[in-house]
Amino acid sequence: MTALNVSDLRYSYGPKRALDGVSFALSPGFTALLGPNGAGKSTLFALLTRLFVTREGRITVAGHDIAAEPRAALSKIGVVFQQPTLDLDMSVMRNMRYFAALHGIAGREAVRRAETALAQLGMAERAGEKVRDLNGGHRRRMEIARALIHQPEVLLLDEATVGLDFESRQAIVAHVHGLAASGLTVLWATHLVDEIEDGDDVVVLHRGRVLAHESAAALRGDRPLAEVFIEMTGARATGVEGGA
Repeated sequence: MTALNVSDLRYSYGPKRALDGVSFALSPGFTALLGPNGAGKSTLFALLTRLFVTREGRITVAGHDIAAEPRAALSKIGVVFQQPTLDLDMSVMRNMRYFAALHGIAGREAVRRAETALAQLGMAERAGEKVRDLNGGHRRRMEIARALIHQPEVLLLDEATVGLDFESRQAIVAHVHGLAASGLTVLWATHLVDEIEDGDDVVVLHRGRVLAHESAAALRGDRPLAEVFIEMTGARATGVEGGA
């Protein structure tokens, strides 16, 4: 089943073409949207979440055309943007319940879903803590848990590990791979090749165009993925935060 389908998507900022005929289809599992900074990843995410709109191309989510049925399509998406959006002075659980209310989920059902989502990210024991007291990695895990509270079919994460140390990054990557293995469709935007496993699906985006879409193992062949990525895009990134 195709959970997310992007067809011939185009978007411009004035005369500058940010996306130029982007097409791909995703089924349940982990897909890395790999591209250097400025490749168009954030523009694509803005279109996938209706922050931006375009008449050029088509997006369908779980069979719903995002232009014709925006509410139905967006109800199937969970998203974690690059910039955090948490209330630091509320507890983890209150943040979760507030977000649940935005989706029309309240009372015991909200608590049940919040507890389930937090447990999936290894955050159950921190439900009563203030967000301000969490480290960066735990705050990110909470944001991912929050994005799952309405039980979406597609999870979008835009550079979700930016600014985190290596250990925190790897823990979050492992948690999200676990979510994908459970049947969720994950689109993970990154410029860091060490966040990608050989079995992952990879869409390489560069200067607004898709250069490749295949498994990481097939893409790299008998070479390191970083080497192939640099060759394809001219990026300086090899796999460490801040390298691109």
